Amino acid sequence: MARYDFIVLGAGPAGRRAAIQAAKLGKSVVVVDERAKVGGVSVHTGTIPSKTLRETALNLSGWRERAFYGQGYRTRSTICSDDLDQRIGKTFDYEVAVLEHQFARNGVQTITGHGIFKSAHEIAIVREIGGSQVEEVIEGEKILISVGTRPYRPAHIPFNSTNVFDSDSFILQPQMPSSLTVVGGGVIGLEYATIFSALDIPVTLIEPNEQLLPFMDREIVDHLVQSMRERGMNLRLGCSLSHVHFSESGDPICQLADGRLIGSKMVLFAAGREGSTSGLNLEAAGLDVKPEARGRLEVDRTTFQTSVPHIYAAGDVIGFPSLASTSMEQGRAVACHAFGDAIAADDQKPPYGVYAVPELSSVGMTEDDARKAGIPYECGIARFKETSRGHIMGLEAGILKLICHRETRKLIGVHVVGEGASELVHIGQAVLNLGGTIDYFVENSFNYPTLAEGYKVAALDLWNRLQVTPAAHKAKKPKAKRKAA
Repeated sequence: MARYDFIVLGAGPAGRRAAIQAAKLGKSVVVVDERAKVGGVSVHTGTIPSKTLRETALNLSGWRERAFYGQGYRTRSTICSDDLDQRIGKTFDYEVAVLEHQFARNGVQTITGHGIFKSAHEIAIVREIGGSQVEEVIEGEKILISVGTRPYRPAHIPFNSTNVFDSDSFILQPQMPSSLTVVGGGVIGLEYATIFSALDIPVTLIEPNEQLLPFMDREIVDHLVQSMRERGMNLRLGCSLSHVHFSESGDPICQLADGRLIGSKMVLFAAGREGSTSGLNLEAAGLDVKPEARGRLEVDRTTFQTSVPHIYAAGDVIGFPSLASTSMEQGRAVACHAFGDAIAADDQKPPYGVYAVPELSSVGMTEDDARKAGIPYECGIARFKETSRGHIMGLEAGILKLICHRETRKLIGVHVVGEGASELVHIGQAVLNLGGTIDYFVENSFNYPTLAEGYKVAALDLWNRLQVTPAAHKAKKPKAKRKAA
């Protein structure tokens, strides 16, 4: 039986970062993944292909140039599914090659197969060889579960991978339907709905909650919603899906709980995901998953240990925020803790990114967060269309919002919606995590013209608002009368 210092189940962002970190600490490491190529959900059906699809759609459609050349402007008159698939394929091959090189360079071994717990330290790897199943058992001192998630597929939805898809099957065979209904207004649903709307496909979005993206600042989400409505997207918020049936021609029809019908050529069901833990035989390792957890594991959020101390879990399989960026840092923290290296203090605020059209990104507190915490705060806004760079680019949408502590002037929140939001947010992230104030933006110069100049505009807006203090509204006390001599 082969023995390793570290066994990693899953080659996604958390798994690969943990494996490489452990290898750099001089440990013997093996990564087990049932896919023939490394990368996990992130590379195969998640982050990389969906963001590649977004960039392809914006480039081929001429979306970014329409403010100048009119809504009828197109880079290409016709766009087909092959156009979408070709670029995704090239990006996939590149990402896999990079990851394989990183593993090889750091001495990380990989095994293709399905990993199953035989005991708390033993993993059975099941794989197909010559038409029959072969099982190999390996032993690990430490084990990381980073198997990611899969789409939630309720039994009453007639998935057929023809015109009713989940998010995985949808990206594996991207198509250009004449109309699309997206069920689920979370991150994944919003991204796909707005991407295909940018391709001039009529899109209807169904979401049972009245508010989209409740973890983000209301003002920037409202800005996104306004942009979606202005370009003709049909938003059915506060509406739940009852069932899907088919017309005589075979097209799917979504029936809402209130009886309304929505017909389209294709349906994408993107209402949630669940942890890919059902086939791991967790009971053999002494682990348990609560039924209401949808396959996700509970961990200590500092060390990422499960209830069995030498078994860790990281990435999407432990739930929110389910971002590739945070998953990578979780994986690195796992390897450091498992093998006695220092873990960075967990006081850094990570940025969140939603790659809708337009994209959103934020770091730190929202206005709601500040109100609930009883923090005296103030906000400043910069509108992209009012900056020189925004005008040059023809941007009609987009805002950068700063939130600071009214008394200390410390930056406590940065929220951006619009072109380049996921890049711009990192400037604010650095200042916020270093404990800086809005004075940094007021007192420093920015390249001109740039969208980053919006930080100075928003900070000056904040500075103006901070000049209005409670003391300025107090009535002046009358002078005391002199006593008679």
